[in-house]
Amino acid sequence: MYGVVAVLGTLFLGYVYFLHRQPPLKAWHTAALTQEFRAADAAQMPDFPAYLAREEALFEEVKKEVYDTVSEEDRRKFNRFFKGSLSDPTRVATNWNRSFVLTQPNPRGAVVLLHGLTDSPYSLRALGESLHQAGYFVLGVRMPGHGTAPVGLSRATLEDFTIVTRMAARYARDQVGPQTPLYLIGYSNGATLAVDYALARMEGEELPAVAGIILLSPAIGVTRGAALAAWQRRLASLPGLEKLTWQTLVPEFDPYKYNSFPVNGGEQIHRLTTRIEARLNRLDRGSGITNFPPVLAFQSVVDSTVLPRAVMDRFLRRLAPGNHELVLFDVRRDAEAKSLMVANPETFTEALMADRITPFGVTALTSDPQAPRSLRIIRRAAGQAEIESTPVPLRWPAGIFSLSHVALPFPPNDPVYGDGSGGSPEQIQLGHLEARGENGVLAISPSVLLRLRYNPFFEYVDQRVKAAVSGKR
Repeated sequence: MYGVVAVLGTLFLGYVYFLHRQPPLKAWHTAALTQEFRAADAAQMPDFPAYLAREEALFEEVKKEVYDTVSEEDRRKFNRFFKGSLSDPTRVATNWNRSFVLTQPNPRGAVVLLHGLTDSPYSLRALGESLHQAGYFVLGVRMPGHGTAPVGLSRATLEDFTIVTRMAARYARDQVGPQTPLYLIGYSNGATLAVDYALARMEGEELPAVAGIILLSPAIGVTRGAALAAWQRRLASLPGLEKLTWQTLVPEFDPYKYNSFPVNGGEQIHRLTTRIEARLNRLDRGSGITNFPPVLAFQSVVDSTVLPRAVMDRFLRRLAPGNHELVLFDVRRDAEAKSLMVANPETFTEALMADRITPFGVTALTSDPQAPRSLRIIRRAAGQAEIESTPVPLRWPAGIFSLSHVALPFPPNDPVYGDGSGGSPEQIQLGHLEARGENGVLAISPSVLLRLRYNPFFEYVDQRVKAAVSGKR
């Protein structure tokens, strides 16, 4: 026992030493943002318009407490919090870190967009604008703790996210009326919030009904390390251990996503996935959960942020048949790509297709065996063993070997995360960064430069989402 304690103590002290060697905390890590919404404010802020009014005050506070306090050494071209830099989100006409509402005089339906951890409403902007052009009322929600400064996420809670999700759904329902279909579209942690919303309604919470749920890179399962985040956050309250608040402390060069990650983010997503598991267990009587809204889920078979199989094993298999479908983006399988990959990349396309019957439909975009750079769609309907295979006019772009967790909701022409085709000299282009030199010189991790930030097959996602909300799955 003494030996175990000694080993754990040594590891902890080593970790503390590592954290102290991290960069110093900045205003965006420490500012007291008093105008951010908290669950305790719900009684005084009963609806989404009130939330938007508080959001206005919050962004004024961010300007005063963060932007206006940036030191001379941090006035850099790629600092998000330096006014006028290439990474400054206020440099362009619309600050997409804020909630947005796209109205329609006679909407075909209403769509509520829920972004992920560390993200902002920008992450689902492209889908939102496309749906608006197709005739839908669209509400892009900024979750509490997001879109401002990373310190916000160090203090946000699952209860904050939950209340705002419900505010947004009620507001969207009020805008379009009870006879107009309402859909939730969630990305990453936002997808998990959408699932939690539907399960809460099934357990009796008085919430507007949804006609369907669309999930992109859903965070149904996260790594076990997230369970330890609460302990690290508690230790961070001790004097001298403030940096324990943070899992990573890196420069903030992304205008619409935090780069620094507080351990509280891991704690909240662990709480959310645990709550979903408990709800599923209560609702499942052994034959699958019935009457769950139709689900269309998109997932890359390789994903370093969430557990890719969890959406299938921990969620979709728990549902009774009901027009649910999982769309998988496989890795590139030509000889050139295979020669660069690990021997067995974490994929499950073949295993899933070999599973003869599932209660949900499965569609996979995978390499054509006859022309590996080209794609085929292989599809199996829910409850069926037969597999259909159809060529599609899609090809893997040169240099791309897989999608990623962060890529799915962004089109190639995205001005920030795209391939450069839609870029502007007014903003940083993170999807098309090219930097060469020696190891250990740049403040930006090489993994950031390597990770794909846009979806070369976004048009397919866009078409499938529009078909889903129009009832033409």
